[in-house]
Amino acid sequence: MLALPEVSAASTVAAYIARTGEPETAPLLQELARRGVQVLLPILLPDMDLDWGLDEDPRVHSTLTPSLVEPSGRRLGVAGIARADVVVVPALAVDRAGYRLGYGGGCYDRALARARPDAWRVALLHDGELTDDPLPHEPHDQRVQAVATPAGVVRL
Repeated sequence: MLALPEVSAASTVAAYIARTGEPETAPLLQELARRGVQVLLPILLPDMDLDWGLDEDPRVHSTLTPSLVEPSGRRLGVAGIARADVVVVPALAVDRAGYRLGYGGGCYDRALARARPDAWRVALLHDGELTDDPLPHEPHDQRVQAVATPAGVVRL
């Protein structure tokens, strides 16, 4: 994924810190930082929306969901995602139309609606989580343009 032109050209990437069972994001975050890319990380709000913070301060466990790790520094607000050239999102599955199955809170659909229209959206998946079967979706659901798995990147 790091060799893709969208990621190579990005000055700001919105990503997340993987939880147990999710595809690991630590190598991606470390390499982006090494390249001087500004990384935004989500901060879960009580209403299940996402605030954003820079990944430059110590990380802390979320007070709302202790399995989430978040930045501890200055917050950018829910519109902070609009700074990102690339948005990396978690998913349990994605279909060939780019609809993703998340964890049910809708926080990433709300956040993606605030992303720039030209921001490249990619979901990190385990092999086998890209499905040919259409996933259920609502009119407000936001699609991704690609998925990255250990086997490679698939553009949708």
